[in-house]
Amino acid sequence: MEERNIKRYDFDSGYAQGTLTLNQYMTQTFGWMFMGLMITFVLAAALALTGGVYYVFSIPYIMSILLIAELVVVLFMSTGILKRSVAVTRTLFAVYSILNGLVFSVYFVAFNVANLIFIFGLTALFFGGFALYGRFTKTDLSGLRPLLVGGLIFLLIAGLLTLFIDMSSLERIICMVGIVVFLCFTAYDTQKIKANYAYFYGDEVMLQKASVFSALQLYLDFINLFLYLLRFLGRSRSR
Repeated sequence: MEERNIKRYDFDSGYAQGTLTLNQYMTQTFGWMFMGLMITFVLAAALALTGGVYYVFSIPYIMSILLIAELVVVLFMSTGILKRSVAVTRTLFAVYSILNGLVFSVYFVAFNVANLIFIFGLTALFFGGFALYGRFTKTDLSGLRPLLVGGLIFLLIAGLLTLFIDMSSLERIICMVGIVVFLCFTAYDTQKIKANYAYFYGDEVMLQKASVFSALQLYLDFINLFLYLLRFLGRSRSR
C-alpha cells in the first residue's frame, strides 16, 4: 500500500454505505493490537508467577519450536489473506500472541518485574508518540521503506553474528539502531492503516482482515521496540 497516494484519502467521514469512519477504523485496529499485547504479557506473567515457565521450558528444543511456530503463523497470515475468513485471521493473531506469551515468560524470570513494567511504560510512551505522528502527519512516509528494510537487514545480520562473535562492545549501538528502526516502523505502519482504509473502500470484509493484519504489524513494532529498550536499559536479576 505504501506506494499509493494517501493524501487524497486523509479524511474522517464514513463510507457512503455507513461503515466505520477512519478514526473508528484506526481505533479498532489499535484495539486488536492492544488485545494481542495483553494476551502476551498476561500469559507470560502468569507462567512466571505460577512456575509454569519451568515446565514449559523443560521440553526439549521448546524455544526453537516456539520460534518456528511463530514464523509459520506470521507467514500464513501474510499469504492468502484474500481467501481466508475474518474469523480465521483473528484466530491466527490470537495464536501468535499466545505463542509469544510463552516465549516472553522467560523475561519475567530473567528480569526484575519492576524493571519490565518501567520499560513497558517507556515503550508505550515512545510507541504512542510515533503512532500519533504517523496518524496526523501530512508527509508521505512510504519513502522510508528502503531505509527501514536496510535497518532490518542490519539487525538480522548483527543478530546472526552475535551467535558466533563476541559483539558486546557494539551492543548499545545495535540496540540504538533497533530502537530507531522500530520507532520509524511504528509511524510508517500507522500511516499504512489510512492507506488500507482508502484502498478497501466499501469492502467491509477486507477492511476487517486488513485491520487485524495491521494490528499484527503494530504488535510486532511494539514488541521489538520493547525488546531493544530492554536490552539497552534493562537489568537482569543476575546483575
